[in-house]
Amino acid sequence: MILRYEPTNPSDRRPFNNQKGFTLLELLSVMVIMSVMASVSVKKFDLLSDTASANALKAGLRELNTRETLVWTQMKLSDTGWPNDAGVFNAIDKNLGTGYGWDPGPNTSGGTLHYKSQSVALSRTQSTRHSVGSWE
Repeated sequence: MILRYEPTNPSDRRPFNNQKGFTLLELLSVMVIMSVMASVSVKKFDLLSDTASANALKAGLRELNTRETLVWTQMKLSDTGWPNDAGVFNAIDKNLGTGYGWDPGPNTSGGTLHYKSQSVALSRTQSTRHSVGSWE
């Protein structure tokens, strides 16, 4: 409740005495509430970003397995047939696109796949004449 002084004489009224604005306490309260909401949303955004990177690594793993299956199947259906695991591995395109990287690089037994700040160590099961290789 705000108490105001109401002069009885109209000439005593101040021309700049406008009571329709916000008080300093109200402005500070709104700023505190907005800063708390902003800090919570930044934390959620960081969590969302990490989750997206982890999902991108899972998608990269699925893509590697799909590519391995496609190359192995194409070799099995070709006139020359399945040569060996090294031939299948060398024919796979291991470049998964922007944001992905290998450290130090993929080899026939696996490697470390990176996506932005996340990374995962992958192992690779070699292909045989009767089964396709897989990344795990």
